[in-house]
This record gives sequence, structure tokens and C-alpha cells, in this order.
Amino acid sequence: MKKNFLYIMIVLMAFISSCKKDTIINTPDRVGTSKVTYYPIITLTGNTIIAVANGTAYTDPGVKAKAGAADVPVTTSGDVNTSEDGVYTVTYSATNSDGFSSSARRTVVVYTTAADAAAHDLSGNYARTLNGSVATWTKIAPGVYTVFNPGGAPGTNLTVVAINPSGFNILIPQQLASDGSPTSSTNESYTNSVPATYSWKIVNPTYGSSLRIFVKQ
Repeated sequence: MKKNFLYIMIVLMAFISSCKKDTIINTPDRVGTSKVTYYPIITLTGNTIIAVANGTAYTDPGVKAKAGAADVPVTTSGDVNTSEDGVYTVTYSATNSDGFSSSARRTVVVYTTAADAAAHDLSGNYARTLNGSVATWTKIAPGVYTVFNPGGAPGTNLTVVAINPSGFNILIPQQLASDGSPTSSTNESYTNSVPATYSWKIVNPTYGSSLRIFVKQ
């Protein structure tokens, strides 16, 4: 009987010992036996939207990319022609050692603004007459503006570049908006009244063709 009891105890202790969990050792690149990968994070130097007068030089402010604590090489694509007005997109891409990649964009506006528009400041909040949703204009260079919520659509998070090239003419040049969607405008009109008003149609895959009318607040 004592021999049977001793045998049972030995078997039980062996079972408990075999069920003991291995110690998990964490390091910067591993958790136990699992490898940790850090996705590249790209940080732009300077502004995400830059305005450059036609005929002047453009120097890219640069970017940095890191995967964890390690620097990651960055590839840049997209040309900026400073002799031709337009909205250009510069794309930065980085890939970590495990093959995971990320990208970021910068918008460069090449502009020519006539003297009769250069001193204008159309900045401010404009409420859409249909629903009261607000579009916010911010001047970044003579005749060049960023417009948040250009369509006056509630719940959107869209920013575009708009220009005032002469007089009180306005338009959204063809561009990739802040969400990456191709965007422009048609049927534009700006009236420098009190309060100022403007209207345009937004050309974007997710917008309808209605004329959108705004009044400055």
C-alpha cells in the first residue's frame, strides 16, 4: 500500500512539474517566442500644405521615418513644376525590415496671383445656406487658401486648396484632397458683399452635383 502511495505521489509531482509554464522573456523585439514588428511612422518636416509662387524655387523640407527606435529609409515620389500653376502631391514611403510599409503626403501649390487679388483676405467661416454647415477658409499665401469642409457637408473631415487668382474669382484646382480623393470645383462665384457670399459645385466621387451656396458669418 505504501509503495502504491509513493508511486502515485511521484507521478503527481511529475505531472505538476510538466505543467509549469515557461518564463516569458520580453525584449524590445520579442515577447516570449513571438517577434514584435514596428510599423514605420513618417513625420513630415514643415507644413503638409506649402504654397510656392510661380517661378520661384521649391526645396522639399524633408521627412523622417522610424520603426520603433530605428531609422527607416524614405522614398519620395511626385514632381513639383514651379513654372506651371497647379496643386502637386509629393508622396513619401517607408518600409520596415519585415516588409511592412506606410506612406504620407505633402501638397505643394504653385500659384500666380494678380495684383487685384493678392491683397484680398477671404479667410473666415462661411455657413452653407442649405444646412448651416460651416466651411472654414484660411489664407496661406497671396490668393491661396485651405478650405476645411468645402462642400458644407455635416460630419466630413475634408480639406482642399482653393485659389483666388484674380479679382474675386475663386476655384478649387484639380488635386488630391486631404483624404486622397480627386477633387475640384465648377460653377464658382464669389460676391464681395456684406456679408460675402459664394457658390460652387464640388467635383468629387462622394459628392452630388448640386450648387452649394455659402454666406460669411
